[in-house]
Amino acid sequence: MMEKVPQKIKSMRRKIEKMEQEAHILIEKAETQEELNNVRVKYLGRNGLLAQLLKLVPQLALKYRPQAGRLANTLKRKLGEALRGKYDLLRKKKEENELRIDITMPGILKELGSIHPVSRTMEEISRIFMNLGFKAVEGPEIETDYYNFTALNIPEGHPSRETFHTFYLDNGRLLRSQTSPVQVRVMEKERPPLRIVAPGRVFRPDATDASHSFMFHQVEGLAVDKDITFADLKGTLSVFVREMFGQEIRMRFRPHFFPFTEPSAEIDISCIICGGSGCRVCSFKGWLEILGAGMVDPNVFGAVKYDPEVWQGFAFGMGVERIAMLKYGITDIRLFFENDVRFLRQF
Repeated sequence: MMEKVPQKIKSMRRKIEKMEQEAHILIEKAETQEELNNVRVKYLGRNGLLAQLLKLVPQLALKYRPQAGRLANTLKRKLGEALRGKYDLLRKKKEENELRIDITMPGILKELGSIHPVSRTMEEISRIFMNLGFKAVEGPEIETDYYNFTALNIPEGHPSRETFHTFYLDNGRLLRSQTSPVQVRVMEKERPPLRIVAPGRVFRPDATDASHSFMFHQVEGLAVDKDITFADLKGTLSVFVREMFGQEIRMRFRPHFFPFTEPSAEIDISCIICGGSGCRVCSFKGWLEILGAGMVDPNVFGAVKYDPEVWQGFAFGMGVERIAMLKYGITDIRLFFENDVRFLRQF
């Protein structure tokens, strides 16, 4: 004979079924996470309807308590799954609303950045020489006395070694005052022929004014091969000047002295403002100095174990800011480093 189910179990089952139906209706109607959370607290909270129902279990006979517990736990699991599903649905709906674009609202102008004029100029200088067969190389900004001076034939007692021309560090090293050390480092590792340009930052303790900065940028170049002459240097720089400033620009060489080149020269171009007739920019001389150059001194080749009887070469160097100021008509070097967007927007 089948055992009769107690009335209390039947009553609990009916309450659970009714509670499940009502809860699902409220979960379906909930439009916000706050409303859904209220449903969760009402049914599954510490003092919720399900907790109150579980308080009736001890009133049942011992053998019926597990059955009542299973009914309550099944309801708890089903409601939990329904709540999590609705939470996910409301979250996705909220994200979609946040991403939705209102085409009736005015747009937000997002300003695009551009390449800094110094970087732009340095890249352009490097590109011109790379088109002539040079390769761009880099080196450390913290250097030794040997690479920054000795290997470049700069003797002891030379003014450039003094503290008012070079930043020295506590460990005996220094901030490079030129990118020429890169040339020495490359020649130590590679055998000629070679053609390189070395762009990068350099540092000198100069007082900051309209034409000087304690940090600026240089591009230096080196070519080493057999039978290289001063004519090769002049031809290379002639191509560079016309590519950078225009085909109508004239160029001249003036004798000068650099410890690492012999003979040495400074190179001028006809004033880009007045065309050479004379103005305030060129101090009414008609010419503007842009770089220094010369044939590599044999002592420099000796430091890197190149035989100067076999190999010849030329070197040159220029300040990037100087070139940029001439190219773009800028009169104060400090403008490059003040980060004034009104200035930078022009480029």
